Amino acid sequence: MAVRLPVPDALEVTISPMRRRHLRAVQRIEQQVYPRPWSMGLFMSELGMGASRVYLVARVDGAVVGYGGLMLVTGDGHVTTLAVEPAWHRHQLGTRILLALVREAIRRGAEHLTLEVRASNEAAQSLYRAFGFVPAGVRKGYYAETKEDAIVMWANDAAQPAYRDRLSRLEAGLRGSTIHEERD
Repeated sequence: MAVRLPVPDALEVTISPMRRRHLRAVQRIEQQVYPRPWSMGLFMSELGMGASRVYLVARVDGAVVGYGGLMLVTGDGHVTTLAVEPAWHRHQLGTRILLALVREAIRRGAEHLTLEVRASNEAAQSLYRAFGFVPAGVRKGYYAETKEDAIVMWANDAAQPAYRDRLSRLEAGLRGSTIHEERD
C-alpha cells in the first residue's frame, strides 16, 4: 500500500515526548534506516533516564514518522539518534525533530552540542551543518556492523543569542505547521 504524502504547505507535524506506546513504530523505522537497529530494551532503558535524556517522536495524522534522542552531560547535549521513515524524507521532519531536541537541550542548560554521523551520510551532515555543527574529528570504524568511520561534529555556543537566531531562521523556513506536545 503506497503512502500518500500531504502537500508540504499543508503538512501538520506533531512533536511529542516518546512513550512506550510509540516504540513499535520507532522500531519499524529503526529497522528500515539502520544496519544495526537499537533493541526495544535499549529504547526502554533510555526512556527510563528522563533526567538526562530527551526522546521525541514526530507524528503525522497520528502515525510516528520520525524520532530523535538526546543525552545531556555537564553542559553538553549529545544527539544520540535521529531517524525519519524513508517515505517521509525531504519533508523537513529531521529539521523539526532536531529543532525540538536542541531547544530542549538549551532549556536544560546545554552550552555545546555534539553528535556522530556516518562519513557516507551526506544528507545528515548537511542538516547538521545548517544547525551550526562542524566536523571536529573522526572515530575510525565507529559503526561496527559496517566498519564505517563516524565524523564527530560540534555546535559550540548553543546558549548564545546568535545560535538562538539560527534556530529561529531554521524554524521560519519550515513549510506547514508544527505542534509541540509537552511532557505529562
